[in-house]
Amino acid sequence: MERSIRRASLGQHEEAVGRALSRLDEERVVGRIWDLDHTVWEPEPAGIADRLGWLSVAEAMRPKVPRLATLAGSVCRADRDGPCFTRAVLLGMGGSSLAPELFQEVLRGTSRDAASRGLDLTVLDSTVPASVLAVDEGLDPGRTLFIVATKSGGTVETLSLFRHFHGRVAGAVGAEDAGSRFVAITDPGSSLAKTAERLGFRATFLNDPNIGGRYSALSYFGLVPAAVIGADVPRLLESARGMARACGPDVPAAENPAAWLGTVLGVLASAGRDKVTFAVSPEIARFGDWVEQLIAESTGKEGRGILPVVGEPLGSPDVYGDDRVFVGIRLEGGADGGATGDGALDALEEAGHPVVRLSLSDPHDLGEQIFFWEMATAIAGHHLGINPFDQPDVESAKVRAREMVATFREKGTLPASEPTASEDGVTAYADVAAGGVDEALSAFLAPAAPGDYVALQAYLEPTPETTEALTALRLLVRDRLRLATTAGYGPRFLHSTGQLHKGDAGNGLFVQLTAADPRDVPIPDDAGSPGSSMTFGILKDAQAAGDREALADAGRRVIRFDLGSDVEAGLARLLAAAEVLTG
Repeated sequence: MERSIRRASLGQHEEAVGRALSRLDEERVVGRIWDLDHTVWEPEPAGIADRLGWLSVAEAMRPKVPRLATLAGSVCRADRDGPCFTRAVLLGMGGSSLAPELFQEVLRGTSRDAASRGLDLTVLDSTVPASVLAVDEGLDPGRTLFIVATKSGGTVETLSLFRHFHGRVAGAVGAEDAGSRFVAITDPGSSLAKTAERLGFRATFLNDPNIGGRYSALSYFGLVPAAVIGADVPRLLESARGMARACGPDVPAAENPAAWLGTVLGVLASAGRDKVTFAVSPEIARFGDWVEQLIAESTGKEGRGILPVVGEPLGSPDVYGDDRVFVGIRLEGGADGGATGDGALDALEEAGHPVVRLSLSDPHDLGEQIFFWEMATAIAGHHLGINPFDQPDVESAKVRAREMVATFREKGTLPASEPTASEDGVTAYADVAAGGVDEALSAFLAPAAPGDYVALQAYLEPTPETTEALTALRLLVRDRLRLATTAGYGPRFLHSTGQLHKGDAGNGLFVQLTAADPRDVPIPDDAGSPGSSMTFGILKDAQAAGDREALADAGRRVIRFDLGSDVEAGLARLLAAAEVLTG
């Protein structure tokens, strides 16, 4: 248990965790996982037997490193046979985007191959028109490498973005040469694989189909972008292999880091502490986003779930209920000093809250942390009695969004809702009676009970200013109501926490934030085609409306605030409304 775990305090839960660890050994659970035994989770193999490739991916990817290095060398240096790229843009969602974003933040330029300096990577996982334009307008289309990443090959956001940027590149360099600026990562036989072949992509990487999206960080989905940004891929894989050995089939559960952590998460969630609150070193802050998807999408189903709370700054013990577990993850030697909240964690520990502290001695220890959390989440799923590899409720929002798009194509407009209240440019939509924005927010949150949580779902451009305002709103809600809070940008969160929102015990209150789009961007109907019957703004609005419908179908509590044309002013108005909340 010593590897990566600096210290843990479980208080009154220590004995229950010890008993559960003993049962893991008695039932040989870890060994059965390594044997690819689906009965660890479910009696039938469907949705499990073909999702365990992550266990051996760090070993399986080692022979692939030379091909990754060849790609990196060809795009990161000027050569006579092609353009000298100055930038990379990854188009992907969920598991296809979160690990590359993490690697860009932490590992860019760490390769020992000095000849491969690495490209600066931008991850685009939004259909908000302002987000698309923010990438588009700073683009040199002839010198940008686009990485199109989707396991299924049919992810609507990814393919829409691809069609848009393929048109931009074709307009700059010609249709015949456009494909050389694109790389595909997908499963064998997917529609994207066929498109890549038809359009002459620079390279296509066919991933192991036995790896699910959120477990794909150490596969091509994570490592192709890592190679392009000049990360030291061999060190990353070796780190993961070391953790895999530490979590091997013959290691007793109490000494197995992932078995221990997975048991802590599962046992404490069953005891009501189902909100895992992360305090992460700023240098590796994006790790929180990656692990959020892993935990939420893996455990939030069948009326159960572990809610990962990321980006909520630590507070004093009196602002928390008894539904929390706190996890500090610190990069040793980082410039943040105590920014992972060691002092705050001490106070929480003294107040009786369970606290786990993890550390990384080197940025490449992300490899071991990725495997560590993947195995721990799988074991937590065993304790919760669920299949951690499926996502049965993700499709519900997609179905509703497709219905909204069909309505738009038939009628030329999306279904309209009756407003509850409108004030100062902000309009509220909810099944509550209210005379204004303050009353609408208060009435919506009034029924909240201990153990509930509030999720902010922002279909807005993810700017630093908006993120700061959302954090301030979270803290007001937490401090006044003692409720856990989360925040996610749409439609990104649909591929992350969206499964948990509809599949857990139903104790979430969902605050959806939308706004007008001053400028919109057409989506080509096909790559190379100028015709367009849809825009990114309409797609985004359809996804927001579809998710509202899916949440309502699942019996969830939802309120929408449309911020109008001034997002900054609208968020300030909501902050003022939250100021008057009382517990």
